[in-house]
This record gives sequence, structure tokens and C-alpha cells, in this order.
Amino acid sequence: MDWGNDNIRYVFSSLERSLPLYLESIGYSAWERIFQRPEGYPYYHWLHTLEGEGRFELHGESVRLTKGQGVLLKPFTPHSYYPASDRWSTIYITFGGASAASIMEALNMDETILYEEDDDQSFGALFNDLFRRIDQAESHNDVEVSTDLYYFLMQLRKFGMLNNGPSLSQYYRKLQPIMYFMEQHLAGNIGLPEIAEHAQIGTNALHELFQQAFDMSPYSYLIQLRLREAKKIMLLHPDLALREVAEQTGFNDVSHFVATFRKKEGITPGKYRELHVTAEQAGDGE
Repeated sequence: MDWGNDNIRYVFSSLERSLPLYLESIGYSAWERIFQRPEGYPYYHWLHTLEGEGRFELHGESVRLTKGQGVLLKPFTPHSYYPASDRWSTIYITFGGASAASIMEALNMDETILYEEDDDQSFGALFNDLFRRIDQAESHNDVEVSTDLYYFLMQLRKFGMLNNGPSLSQYYRKLQPIMYFMEQHLAGNIGLPEIAEHAQIGTNALHELFQQAFDMSPYSYLIQLRLREAKKIMLLHPDLALREVAEQTGFNDVSHFVATFRKKEGITPGKYRELHVTAEQAGDGE
């Protein structure tokens, strides 16, 4: 999309504000101005540099916002920003919703953080797609816009490099061969030392990678893989003893399997199988 020299802005009505997540405004500033907000802005606010450079002042610190960099602000965060080059062009999104805070917390995005594009994704292109869909729509359907906003945030979470650190997509690339190894050997007696040895990195570095990518330890991730496989086996082979299921998915014994399953899923494996097999049989009988 050719943004040109005009400012473009859409502001959405209060009808959308009953949604868990809604778009308050979206726009493009060809020549960004000086803003001082000692009381902050009442919505989440994402500001991204397309061209030029700006300065963003927050908590007494001044941060450069060059091309490809953006900042995500929590509501009511005191801040100011101003151009630091002859022309500073920006794109921005403001949003809220009854569940906005919990959604952002679940995405680990509920902090004011500096974002930078990684090599796999351009936020300008993402914004362009979102803006074009809104601009060309016959009506600004609130549910569709909310869905587009959520997708945009997911992409920002996946590809955004936080404070110059690696993005999630970069963590995923590093972890992919390790995750494959875990999937192929989940039935075996493997733990953190064996996984780290295969990855040829230290256990602390391995732990840090998983924490950054999944907000969990490598062992917790392995347990999830084992439980997922156990569910699949139980549904495909409803007559298979739980002891056999435990052996095929790497649990030490059936009691460990049952205790872990109940802790993670809230019910026992036997009850899980009973509920799902019964539901499947009922569906077949219709």
C-alpha cells in the first residue's frame, strides 16, 4: 500500500466495546508530531516506525525508534514521543476489551516493551494487510475486526524481537531439532541431561531456550508430549491396559502415569478414556 503524505485514521464506535478484544483506532501518520501524555493513553497502544526516526520517552529514559522498531504500551502509562529526523512516519493501533489484559498476559505481552522485526516478518506488511482489509470492507464488522486484531497480536508475539533479543520464531528454529528428538524418544528413559547432550548445549542454556519459547522447562514440555501421545494411544486402543500405555509413553510405572495425568488434566486417564470413547460411540450411533 502506498501510504503517501496523508494521515489516515479509523476510529471505531462504542458498539464493539462489548467484545473481549476490540480495536479502538488504527492509523498512519505521514509526519508524526510531538505527543506528551503525562497520564498515558487509556488503551493499549502500539506505535511502529515505517520511515525516519523518533524518540520515545518512558520512565525517564529516551529510546530511539528507527525503521522496523515499535513499542507496545500498557494503558495509562505516562510517556511522550517526538520526531528525531526531518520526517518520521509511523503506524499505530490502539485497542482494549474486557479480556484484553488477560489475553495480553497469556501472550506474555502485558508489559511496555520495545519490539523489532526479525528477518521472517515485517510488521509494516502485517499492518498493511490489516489496514487494507478494514479500508476495503463494506462494513467494519466488529467480530471480524476483533479476529484480525487478535491475529495481528499473535504475529507480533511470534516474530517480535523483545528489547533486541531473539523472537519466538528464532527460538522455534533453534528448538525444532531438539523437539523432534524428544518426540522420537519420548518412550525412552530420557531427561534433561540426555536432551542437552543431543542438542550439544548446556542444561542451563537448554532450560533458558524453553522458558523463552514456551514459558516452561524442557522436562515440562516432555511431559506434555508424553501425555499427548498417551491420549492418542488410549483413544486408538481403548482396550489397552494403562500399564501398557504408561510403558509406551515413557512413564516409570502406571501409578506415576495416573498421578501425572490427573495433575495435568484434572481427571484420571481411565475417566478420560471413558468419556471420550463413550462420546465417540454415541456419535457413531446417530
